[in-house]
Amino acid sequence: MTYLHSKRLPAPAPGRGRVVAAVLGLVTALGLGAVGDAEAAPAPEAPGRWSDTPHGFASLAGGTTGGAGGEVVTVTDQASLERYAAAEEPYVIRVAGTVTARPFGAGITVASHKTIIGAGTGGELVQGEFHLKPGTHNVIIRNLTIRDSAVEGDWDCKGTDFDGVQMDTVHHVWIDHNRFANICDGQLDIRKDSEYVTVSYNRFTDNNKTFGIGWTDDVRTQITIDHNWFANTKQRNPSVDNAAYAHLYNNYLTAQADPGDPVWTYGNWARGGTRMVIENSYYRDVQHPYQADATAELVQRGSILKNTTGRHEAWGDAFDPRDFYAYRLDPASAVPALVQRFSGPQPRIGT
Repeated sequence: MTYLHSKRLPAPAPGRGRVVAAVLGLVTALGLGAVGDAEAAPAPEAPGRWSDTPHGFASLAGGTTGGAGGEVVTVTDQASLERYAAAEEPYVIRVAGTVTARPFGAGITVASHKTIIGAGTGGELVQGEFHLKPGTHNVIIRNLTIRDSAVEGDWDCKGTDFDGVQMDTVHHVWIDHNRFANICDGQLDIRKDSEYVTVSYNRFTDNNKTFGIGWTDDVRTQITIDHNWFANTKQRNPSVDNAAYAHLYNNYLTAQADPGDPVWTYGNWARGGTRMVIENSYYRDVQHPYQADATAELVQRGSILKNTTGRHEAWGDAFDPRDFYAYRLDPASAVPALVQRFSGPQPRIGT
């Protein structure tokens, strides 16, 4: 099912003086010093970065509320997590402590109208996967660590399909403030004709196939990807196949590497018929930071590149994200400090 876009008129562009003042004010508030390369100490708290309301494409066409209005439950074991996550009724499910999935690589089915949220920074799913089946909708997954389903000696993970979060043809999903590490296959796979998705303030670390979108001939997906940190991840950071609208902004990509294959690593890839907009991101020590198929369109503006090599490709008009929603665009120079400070699980979420 395709949903009507909730378009809005672009806001009037501020004058140049106000833009400069806003950037300098933010940099000063964050303690980053002069505008330029950001290697400062972690930024202080800033309001609005832990909002319980999703932004971007997940906020459109009715929005994403997860299990709001349902019973709030706290789980500490796999059986309870599976029971509440798969239930027909809405739930807000707080994960307290480490839940170790068995057998190794086991999938936890998540039904519609669910919020699964780590209680503070201690909520974890280890050696397991959250799985959203076709038709699932209105799901929020926040503030969790999802880790350690990698199979020793199987870097390419060809023989298994152990993802961190996997979804097929879903709509209205928000993935926010999670940490993904050492997953066998994709840390986050948003597959087929999934729509109205936002992926924000996550940490993706220590992986081969990190974040894939698509595997479909249809050009339908609308996705917002902002303030995520990709560190020591080889490929798919993300790879976006046949997305109607892919908006990537204020992401931090650093140290993409694979000691066994130093020739081919990459950051963002617009594939097939994807229309992609990249804004004010920061790429450090990245090979092929952004690239596009000849059939895709990629607009890049405002990003900072440090020690990058290979493909830096942009062509076409893509789209204007502000035709769909308003958003706060942080200066690229502030992104490393902002993302290192605010991405991943936070003590004030889920408590």
